[in-house]
Amino acid sequence: MSALIQLNNVTKNYRRGKEGIAIFDGLTMSIEKGDFVAIMGPSGSGKTTLLNLLGGTDRCDGGEIIFDGERIDGYSEGQLAAWRARNVGFIFQFYNLMPVLTAAQNVELPLMLTNLPAKKRRENVETALKIVELSDRAKHKPKELSGGQQQRVAIARAIVSDPKLLLCDEPTGDLDRNTANDILRTLQLLNKEMGKTVVMVTHDPEAARFATRTLHLDKGSFAEIAA
Repeated sequence: MSALIQLNNVTKNYRRGKEGIAIFDGLTMSIEKGDFVAIMGPSGSGKTTLLNLLGGTDRCDGGEIIFDGERIDGYSEGQLAAWRARNVGFIFQFYNLMPVLTAAQNVELPLMLTNLPAKKRRENVETALKIVELSDRAKHKPKELSGGQQQRVAIARAIVSDPKLLLCDEPTGDLDRNTANDILRTLQLLNKEMGKTVVMVTHDPEAARFATRTLHLDKGSFAEIAA
């Protein structure tokens, strides 16, 4: 396998009043194509900041972020937005679905930013809903779906543009154990059978077991790597 993402000596600081707080001070890591990585660590260790850097929704203050051989840390906002639309799908703890739209319309939203014709958009939506086994709920609105079904809609939305990378921020944090395991098995399927690279932040050791490897982030660095 070759690296999909490489972080080289990345620094990230936040201001709190006049004080600068270092989140990362020379972080280096590599994520291979086809990896399913769980990132664990205490609150404030930089897990969500790392996801934001990987997904191009935040910028590093120094170092390099290389995606599939392409350095992205110097991109303009417009270049980053176009890069995200092609390459990254986001899945959150709270599903962030539009309540007035049907499942199919929610899934289609990322495609509205593309030049795809309507027929092709519909085909992509149907495929994504089929993958998450929700074809029969396409016309239902979020309030008519269970929490697990809403998260499946969110996963379908994340994969509808066929991204290389899925970034998941506590994707099962709002679900019961059985429903959470169903969602995690779906992520495993996307990883193993569709070749998606998955990076998942979780506080849940049970969820981390679904990943192929777990990184423990503490005080801005990886303190331990467990199989």
